[in-house]
Amino acid sequence: MEQVKYLILGAGPAGLSFANLLKRRGEKSFLLLEKEEEAGGLCRSVNVDKSPLDIGGGHFLDVRRPKVCEFLFGFLPKEEWNLFERDSRINIGGTVVSHPLEANIWQFPVKEQVEYLSSIARAGCNSGQPMPEKFVDWIEWKLGKKIADDYMLPYNRKMFEDELDTLGTYWLEKLPNVSFEETLTSCLMKKPYGTQPGHASFYYPKRYGYGEVWRIMAETIRENIRYCTAAKEIDCDKKKVVTDSGEVFFAEKIVTTIPWAEFIKIDGMPRNLSDSIKQLKTSSVEIRYVPKRFDTNAQWIYEPDPTLPYHRILVRHNFCEGSNGYWTETREERTGMFPKEDRNYRYVNHYAYPLNTIGKPQIMKNLLAYCEQKQIYGLGRFGEHCHYNSDLVVELAMNLAERIG
Repeated sequence: MEQVKYLILGAGPAGLSFANLLKRRGEKSFLLLEKEEEAGGLCRSVNVDKSPLDIGGGHFLDVRRPKVCEFLFGFLPKEEWNLFERDSRINIGGTVVSHPLEANIWQFPVKEQVEYLSSIARAGCNSGQPMPEKFVDWIEWKLGKKIADDYMLPYNRKMFEDELDTLGTYWLEKLPNVSFEETLTSCLMKKPYGTQPGHASFYYPKRYGYGEVWRIMAETIRENIRYCTAAKEIDCDKKKVVTDSGEVFFAEKIVTTIPWAEFIKIDGMPRNLSDSIKQLKTSSVEIRYVPKRFDTNAQWIYEPDPTLPYHRILVRHNFCEGSNGYWTETREERTGMFPKEDRNYRYVNHYAYPLNTIGKPQIMKNLLAYCEQKQIYGLGRFGEHCHYNSDLVVELAMNLAERIG
């Protein structure tokens, strides 16, 4: 039985950032529990074919949050990173165009440009139709039927789930916002217009995988991390956590960054809240390495073709110096489409993406509000059950440390 001031569940980017911020303020009474043998969560890297491979998929450091970059450069100095302009593309029926599609329709043959423009002009958002509530209808309303059918719907079915109408539309503001006028202008001027997507510019380590910064961060607080220790029970009133091996920990404040479904028992929480956790859905993704060079300058390639098992390719040699090959990302349910004789390196992330299902915002609002009254705080991609990138997770950790640290 142990007592600490801060108990942090999960040593991924959220937990590591929060813990290091505590240490910088002189706090000593904190402990991280991590179920894996090493820290880093979805941002871990391993050596495959003599070069780093990021086992959680495509994770990069976005430049848009300078305070976050400055914080991370305190562990892996800025001169150890390369700065890239994002080159991501979409393969639609063998025609490879830049992302986002709406801003780069000019890269298609003229006949297809006309078809896309005509479809966008008739889209519900451009013709005064009310915004629909269902995901599939919303995509067509916003982008037009042709973009929906050629790209957005097949891609999202591959990446998330086949029944897309179980997803809400509240998160779709993340889509690049490109108006019809900007789309038309881009076709006439033959260059993109509109808001740039995330990671338009990003940092990636020169000599390591992205996991290096989190490895260093974990090493900085190595005496405060307990590995191979999975939190399985939590008591909200007593602020007590029980692990898979039966160890018991008490804390004044608990910060949880792990999936809520990992708790097999939650005491001191109203039944309706603990039951609502069962409605939260996640997807599992397999990362599979292909040991050959890909003839492209792109770093990302999106693959909406439903006959291909993977939904995205990350071309490693275009952002990781001195490396070869590329890796694919595939929803676990689709991995059976690969040939059985495929023996390439693979890694399955059982918790990869929180799914933005219709009822999720209210579930999380109620859950987090109740827990905060008990001085238990959800943080990060799975603690808040939101599809956050690592740079945003660090910023959220900064905010929480400022508020409760």
